[in-house]
Amino acid sequence: MQARTSGGVARKIFLIATEESGDRLGAGLMKILRQRLGDAVQFEGVGGRAMAGEGMTSRFPIEELSIMGLAAIVKQLPKVLRLIRQTATAVTDAAPDILVIIDSPDFTHRVARRVRARDSSIPIVDYVSPSVWAWRPGRARAMVGYVDHVLALLPFEPEAYRRLRGPPCSYVGHPLIEQLVTLRPSAAEQARRDGSPPVLLVLPGSRRSEIRHHIDVFGAALGLLRAQEIPFELILPTMPHLEQAVRDGVKGWPVEPRVVVGETEKRAAFRIARAALAKSGTVTLELALAGVPMVAAYRAGVVEAFVMRTMIQVNSVILANLVVGENVVPEFIQQDCTPQKLTDGLRDALTESALRRRQLEAFARLDSIMSTGSRSPSVRAADIVLATMREARR
Repeated sequence: MQARTSGGVARKIFLIATEESGDRLGAGLMKILRQRLGDAVQFEGVGGRAMAGEGMTSRFPIEELSIMGLAAIVKQLPKVLRLIRQTATAVTDAAPDILVIIDSPDFTHRVARRVRARDSSIPIVDYVSPSVWAWRPGRARAMVGYVDHVLALLPFEPEAYRRLRGPPCSYVGHPLIEQLVTLRPSAAEQARRDGSPPVLLVLPGSRRSEIRHHIDVFGAALGLLRAQEIPFELILPTMPHLEQAVRDGVKGWPVEPRVVVGETEKRAAFRIARAALAKSGTVTLELALAGVPMVAAYRAGVVEAFVMRTMIQVNSVILANLVVGENVVPEFIQQDCTPQKLTDGLRDALTESALRRRQLEAFARLDSIMSTGSRSPSVRAADIVLATMREARR
């Protein structure tokens, strides 16, 4: 096995990211590490277009792991297991100074466990904590065996790891806090947000399965809201690969939305929106940081719903609620996700209600709650990666 670098020889950093969000995080981390180490760093691993732009040649296209649905996962399982084995072997053959696994725990943690078993001298940092605070809390304790440090995106996660006796965990910050200028309205946009008719966003999900589960009930709720003669202009932001599924899904809606496509158009809609109806997920934190009161909902298939009922251990599944530490966003999950309940919540989110005021007051605290001081999340993450490398060389 090749000895790891020491002295003035270039440091070798192996990174693994298999989803687009992780690819962006990895690219940001690589950029700062290169600024710190200059030519004395060599990157290897698995990543997407953003990490390729920072100089990495991926071991395989991350699209190979874009698998949706239980049947598809079962069918593709042999390929996934082969990629896990091959990636772990690539890490140990490369003998890097550190391994950074980024999100996608079902893949990256399996690689990390194999690497630790084969070469315990390779330090391992996990960038983005799995949701140990929500379900399968035993994972935190198990991670002690193969993760040296966890880089958390959410401010409450380090305390969760201490409580669950997991590995050291540090809050580095969520990438959204570096994007506030794209979420907060200008004076003209604020005037539109306060104007009439109010802009109502509807966000049924970022996957085809989520759109399928939410599109009909969301449309029915919006029809009830219009029947109550509450004025609103409806905007539905989506991504290019989902546009046709969305347009097909809204054909039967009693209220026709204006569909906007792409991240730039989505953020522009956030800046003028007065309220939103959103599928539970990261988008609820995005809306909260944009100062948009909302109603959140979630419907899932039979298997996923069973898992949620039996394994979720938090009193809210809404990320915005978890970060502010208060259940200010009403959530309607599974059988509670009905047109009437969504409509009642939306009416309060659109009008000058106690619910709307409570949300806006809570969201105003987010800048303080999520602050990373003078250092960006990527810088804080890079500092811990470098410190972990130094510690391992002692």
